[in-house]
Amino acid sequence: MAGGVAAVQHNFKSYPSVSLLPSSQSTFCGTKFITSVQYKRKVCQPKGALNVMASSSKKILVMGGTRFIGIFLSRLLVEEGHQVTLFTRGKAPVTQPLPGEADEAYNAFKSKILHLKGDRKDYDFVKTSLAAEGFDVVYDINGREAEEVEPILDALPNLEQYIYCSSAGVYLKSDLLPHCEVDAVDPKSRHKGKLETEALLESKGVNYTSIRPVYIYGPLNYNPVEEWFFHRLKAGRPIPIPNSGLQVTQLGHVKDLAKAFITVLGNEKASKQVYNISGDRYVTFDGLARACAKAGGFPEPEIIHYNPKEFDFGKKKAFPFRDQHFFASVEKAKEELGIIPEYGLVEGLTDSYNLDFGRGTFRKEADFSTDDIILGKSLVLS
Repeated sequence: MAGGVAAVQHNFKSYPSVSLLPSSQSTFCGTKFITSVQYKRKVCQPKGALNVMASSSKKILVMGGTRFIGIFLSRLLVEEGHQVTLFTRGKAPVTQPLPGEADEAYNAFKSKILHLKGDRKDYDFVKTSLAAEGFDVVYDINGREAEEVEPILDALPNLEQYIYCSSAGVYLKSDLLPHCEVDAVDPKSRHKGKLETEALLESKGVNYTSIRPVYIYGPLNYNPVEEWFFHRLKAGRPIPIPNSGLQVTQLGHVKDLAKAFITVLGNEKASKQVYNISGDRYVTFDGLARACAKAGGFPEPEIIHYNPKEFDFGKKKAFPFRDQHFFASVEKAKEELGIIPEYGLVEGLTDSYNLDFGRGTFRKEADFSTDDIILGKSLVLS
C-alpha cells in the first residue's frame, strides 16, 4: 500500500482478527538533522528483577507518536531493535522524516513502523485490538485521563511495563522550589487527569514509570515555546514579557526527553517511580529571550515589561509561559538512572533553530496582535 495509509480499520459492529501493516509514506518536508543519539545502559539484572530487559527486542505500543516527542522516541525504539506500533486516529501521517533526513534512512525506518488505527476513547475497540496483539510494553505519550488508560490495562494483563508521559504541571504552587517528585500535587490543576492516571497505575499494581517534563522544546515543537520568541526576533520586534522578567523557569530538549524514555525501559530502578525530566539549569524569562536571540544569531533583543493586569487580551494568550517561578529538580533521575541532559539551553535552542525555524518551518504563523496592544498602551513597566 505505497500510496495510502495502511492501518487496522475499526468495525463498530464486529471485531475481526487484527493485523498490523507497515505505515504509509509521509509528505512532511523537514529540515536538516545531524545529531546522532548515543547512550549506554546496563542490562544486567539480578534474579527476581523486572522481567522486561531493554536489551531484548520487545513488542511495543506507542499511544500517539506522530508528533514531536513520539517522532524522536519511535526512532530510538526502532534503532534498539524493538517492534514498534503507533496507535493513532490516522488523521495525520503515521511517520515523518526527521528534519533533512535522507530518503533511504527515512524509508528504512518507515518500513519497520506498524500502525493501529483507532480512537483511544473507543474503549471496546481498544480492548479488542490490543488484546489480540498482546504488547509487552506501552508508551503512553498522549494520555490525559485515567479512564483512557484503564481499557489498555484490561486488554494487556501480562503487560511488562507502562511508561507514561505525565507533566510537572501537576505540582501544587509552592514557595519552596524546585519542585521534587515527593512534593504536594494539585488535584485541581488542568493536569489532574495525569495525576489520576498515575494513581490508577499505582492502584492496579502495574509496573509503571511516569515521566514529568517541564517545558519541552526542540525541532518540530508544536507548542509555541521557542517559536514564540523566534517569530519576534526574526521580525525585529520588541519582546513583551510580563512583570519583571525575572521569573525563573526551565526547559528540556526533546531529544534528551526521548533518551530518558528509553533509559527507563526495562530499568529495575524505574519500576513504579515518578521522575522529573528537563534541563538541569534554570533561566529567567528575560534570559530566555536573550538565549533565543543568541541561538538564532539575532542582535540583543529589546525587552518590554508590562503589567498583565492592565490589559484585556480576551481569549488570546499574550505570553507562552505561566507567569510565575516554575522549575523542577532532576536530581532523582540523575542519581538513580544516570540521566544527564546532553543539551545546554543555548546549544539546544540553536539546535532547534537550525533544524526547524531557521529553515523556514514552523507550526504556527506569527500573531503579534497582543504585542500591539501592549506596545500601544502607556501602562508599561519601566
